[in-house]
Amino acid sequence: MSAEPAKSREDLSATQATAGTIESGETAGSASHPELESHEGAIGGNVLRAGVLGVNDGLVSNLSLVMGVAGAGLESRVILITGLAGLLAGAFAMAMGEWLSVQSSRELHARRLQIEKQHLALMPEGEQKEFVEMYKAKGLSVDLAQQMAAQMMRNPDRALDTMAREELGINPDDLGGSAWQASGASFVLFMLGAVVPVAPFIFLTGLAAVISSLVASAAALMIVGLGISRLTGRGALFSAVRQLLFGMAAAGLTFGIGKLLGVSLRG
Repeated sequence: MSAEPAKSREDLSATQATAGTIESGETAGSASHPELESHEGAIGGNVLRAGVLGVNDGLVSNLSLVMGVAGAGLESRVILITGLAGLLAGAFAMAMGEWLSVQSSRELHARRLQIEKQHLALMPEGEQKEFVEMYKAKGLSVDLAQQMAAQMMRNPDRALDTMAREELGINPDDLGGSAWQASGASFVLFMLGAVVPVAPFIFLTGLAAVISSLVASAAALMIVGLGISRLTGRGALFSAVRQLLFGMAAAGLTFGIGKLLGVSLRG
């Protein structure tokens, strides 16, 4: 008779180990095969993505603005003032937008966690059934899934943490990161990109300033393209050239529109 409980405890222990392995995803596989790229490690997580895209937004938008004003035939001092105004306006807009986006996301996650906490407290039977289905979906037998679910429900904090990650896709430890950090990073990164096309007009005037702005922006666009290749896994040359073509196309389009508007207003 004593052998059965012992056997049951052994099965439960083995199940816990198995469930832990399943929930850990590909971590063990990545450790066993270091030559394989992980989804996060290969691209440096969201930091690289935010950095590349933030610089790109500032670079392309201010390059287009500067070239549009240059196409209208306005003097270099006006172009410089316009470019600096665009830099500041864009940086503040990006920072405010990022703060609102991240903070709203955090508030949404917090509300969903609170609702899930209420479900665990008021409808424990239903939540336990969800755990059973969750473990069954991971390949566990019905009996072992029920044992795991019952054990999980004995620890409300752990149950909430697990349900948040498995069902809601939320990391309850950070809820999406700091809104202020994201806002500050967006502000700085946008400015880094936006200053490139406008900087030559601080030192140069006329056609020399326009050409220098285009050359500096072209180099920056290709560097951004190299960063994007880290995100997408595409070839570095392909990403750099593609970024250059799209950025220059935007600048050329606004330059042409500025030229037409300048002629029209002067005419």
